[in-house]
Amino acid sequence: MSQQPHPPADAATAADADADAADIRQDFLHAFLLDPARHSPDAPAVVESPEAGRTTVTTYAELRAHTAALACALDALDLEPGARVILEADTTAPALAMLLACSQAGLTFVPVSPQTPRQRLNTLLDTVRPALHLQELTGSRTDVPHPVGTARFGRDGLTVERAPERRPPRRRTPCPTDPAYIVFTSGTTGRPKGVVMSHRAVVAFYRGMLAHRIAGPEDRIASTSPLQFDFSLLNIGLALGSGAAVVPVPPQLVRWPRHLLRVLREAGATQVNGVPSIWRQVLRHEPKRLAALTQLRGVLFCGEEFPLPELRRLQELLPTARIVNCYGATESMACSFADVPNPLPDTTERLSIGTAHPGAEMLLVDADGRVIDAPGTVGEIHLRSPALFSGYWGDPEATRATLVPDPLCPESGQYVLRSGDLALRGPDGAFRFAGRADSQVQINGNRVELGEVERRLAEHPGVTAATALPVPGPGGGRQLAAFVVLAAGHAPTDTGDLWTFCAETLPPYMVPQEIRLLDRLPTTAHGKVDRAALAAEAGAAAAADVAGSAR
Repeated sequence: MSQQPHPPADAATAADADADAADIRQDFLHAFLLDPARHSPDAPAVVESPEAGRTTVTTYAELRAHTAALACALDALDLEPGARVILEADTTAPALAMLLACSQAGLTFVPVSPQTPRQRLNTLLDTVRPALHLQELTGSRTDVPHPVGTARFGRDGLTVERAPERRPPRRRTPCPTDPAYIVFTSGTTGRPKGVVMSHRAVVAFYRGMLAHRIAGPEDRIASTSPLQFDFSLLNIGLALGSGAAVVPVPPQLVRWPRHLLRVLREAGATQVNGVPSIWRQVLRHEPKRLAALTQLRGVLFCGEEFPLPELRRLQELLPTARIVNCYGATESMACSFADVPNPLPDTTERLSIGTAHPGAEMLLVDADGRVIDAPGTVGEIHLRSPALFSGYWGDPEATRATLVPDPLCPESGQYVLRSGDLALRGPDGAFRFAGRADSQVQINGNRVELGEVERRLAEHPGVTAATALPVPGPGGGRQLAAFVVLAAGHAPTDTGDLWTFCAETLPPYMVPQEIRLLDRLPTTAHGKVDRAALAAEAGAAAAADVAGSAR
């Protein structure tokens, strides 16, 4: 057999460079995030410190090589572009390489927590019909049903345990408009709702975010959000898109102030990204250790409003840090970034969320569909952006309710995102958040649809009615509470049984932290559950508890 002559080394290098440049121009997730490997291969990309005294650094060159090896292994499985892959992992260097490898192989990754209850995972499997389930070598999931293929990955590559079904591919070439990932959030129907984001949309958001110059190549950005939340993907994009390093904080360490600060110190973190609630226990129990982290020069928060007293205390302990308020929905990853004034004026009652990132625009629309121009008038935020989601997986009705015709020019065929968030515009043109228009709430930065929690409680054989809502937590902030009426003939049950019942199918952040048994649910004059009365009762009880503990 004759062999084709190899091209000269310089010609091969030029061809590779052209291929790389073409890949970057095509707006794929992996190409955008691995771009620093071309010019800064030895710079740190991921810095991990899961245990005291054990810090590891993965360079951009190593991350690119690991990604390429995993992508090659995925290619060998002959999955067609767009095939879904469950990625069950926490944020680690191998998991990040696998995420990028899925992108490079043209596969759609669906991030899932290793702590996901079996029933909920089965629901996701039935919903997205994945070809493959991936987990790290240390993963404990062994009950993935057929015909889903299973494999494990680590720093040494991919091990296929059960090969996915081979089917004749209907497609050959990945496209930037293909789904890059599907993130599942709480849904109004009682089933998880899958937000589909294309490569092109994600990269468009990253470019708009990077225009704010929140980070630079010398930064090490601590990500405190689990991989299955889009905030984690925002953090990854901010770090790698800036040529900086990601510092993943293991979920089991985030809730313990001293462990969290130990990771920040040993990994050399210069910025911390997370929901405001991650700071509550740190500010209360470890203020001196926090103040000692003089290398921290940035904080970015998202997912809920930051209590102003806690925000002021954070500024006192980190007086030179730039604090950024990030606003937005999973359906666009986010859409605005606003610097918090330092110091925060005493007269401030509500933080600014700024204006949309470059390339996007926020509009306020009233209940009649008219665009609001006057400052100080509350309306619903509608977002015009190249970074909008493609739709909700398998739910065209919900998609049509959220992606709506442009209110300024419906004839154009252009769609904007109806956010469900209320806001008003200040005299300076910046927006200020004014609450939700529906029953969707934020609990410690996690989006919770109250209807899904209520539906699960109603499935219990001893429950006839249930209402869920956020209530004041014992240590500040908010927690999820459920008010339950038992069916006739059922004796008062141990609320722990109801808690366990919820935990069988709901992720931890959606399991009510407080469950109260009532004889009946209060109603309004219109016969609807009086949520305001329940909230007032919960608030009074919380105040009484605080007063009792102070005596």
